[in-house]
Amino acid sequence: MNIQIIPVTAYAQNCSLLCCETSGSAALVDPGGDVEEILAVVDKTGVTLEKILVTHGHFDHVGAVGRMARELALPIEGPHEDDRFLLETVPQWCSQFGFPPGEAFEPARWLKQGDRVRFGEQMLDVHHCPGHTPGHIVFFHGVERIAVVGDVIFQGSIGRTDFPRGDHATLLQSIRERIWPLGDDVTLLPGHGPTTTVGEERAHNPFLQGAYG
Repeated sequence: MNIQIIPVTAYAQNCSLLCCETSGSAALVDPGGDVEEILAVVDKTGVTLEKILVTHGHFDHVGAVGRMARELALPIEGPHEDDRFLLETVPQWCSQFGFPPGEAFEPARWLKQGDRVRFGEQMLDVHHCPGHTPGHIVFFHGVERIAVVGDVIFQGSIGRTDFPRGDHATLLQSIRERIWPLGDDVTLLPGHGPTTTVGEERAHNPFLQGAYG
């Protein structure tokens, strides 16, 4: 599997293009905006988009999802249904934060713990990791040992929990119970900033030391 990370919007949100090199199919994770830039990368990569995947409902991650799904006739999978309230209010959030207009949408498939997502010949395991948002999920590729973790954990930091229905204790529990067991060798693709590994964050993330490490 080949991965192209496309930073988009003023928030430098990492939109990930997951490419199945065998079939030429691809899945787009969290297209938050800058549609033309995303499509230029897709075109340059030479893959065929099969679906859109969503880690959570915050506007900087989903601002372009509704438009792209509608214009390209792509199914949307994710997040967990507990983020429905965020997807229903995408236009309001975009307006409040000065983003280009976004569309409310409902995915073709809500995802939950233990689900699997397929595109081309690739398979991703779904882990429900609430805390940053109640319906946040993570996509894990067991063969490549890569997890697309959205805003659960970053290099040296963790997701904010001061937005509606965020919960700090729940986020720490999600990291401890869902992220750490993936294994120290697993590469983490956060929603913002550089990639890192489970081992690096377990050892050095200042928000996850002591009782939470």
